[in-house]
Amino acid sequence: MGKKRLQKSIILRTAVERAVFGCLLFVCLFSLPGGLLVPECRAEVLRDWVVAFVDDEAITNSDLQEQYRETLKITPDISKEEVLNTMINRILILREAKKYRIEGRSPDAVIKEYIDLKERAFIRVPETEIEKYFKENSSMFSGKGFEDVRDDIEQYLIERELNVRLKKTLDELRKTAYVKILKKEGDKCGNEGLPQRK
Repeated sequence: MGKKRLQKSIILRTAVERAVFGCLLFVCLFSLPGGLLVPECRAEVLRDWVVAFVDDEAITNSDLQEQYRETLKITPDISKEEVLNTMINRILILREAKKYRIEGRSPDAVIKEYIDLKERAFIRVPETEIEKYFKENSSMFSGKGFEDVRDDIEQYLIERELNVRLKKTLDELRKTAYVKILKKEGDKCGNEGLPQRK
């Protein structure tokens, strides 16, 4: 049964390759000005490839490289794998925000609005927890009183809880989505097709 499946797969792949070649040939022969057999007609070599899928949305190597360059300016010690995971997480959150009809001027604004409405709004830090944190870490506050640092502690504890909740949400979103990180041809180390960090 496995052999028949492999044969069908090879036949299907060959049929797809022939169809693509036929389309390219059609474009070269008939749709260019000047008609048949234009001598300058050459197929372009594909220089980009898909490094990951999130359901039906692809992340290309050029997208990853561009995002990695931008992120390096802010976080110099980040890896491409971390950047790729962040790109996947953004897609997942934007899709979830779309389900709730959350809109914004930019994708970042949509993500922030989603996080504020669906995560941050449900976080409450009890006063006793803020006081406990102050007592346990009083040496960090260099002689400042509780009232001077209370709001900062509360904000820190909210952000800490928000990170825990976001991680849980993203884990759940990844379970319900088809996320596939592709290996680059010739990669035997399982580095998921990601160019290596130098």
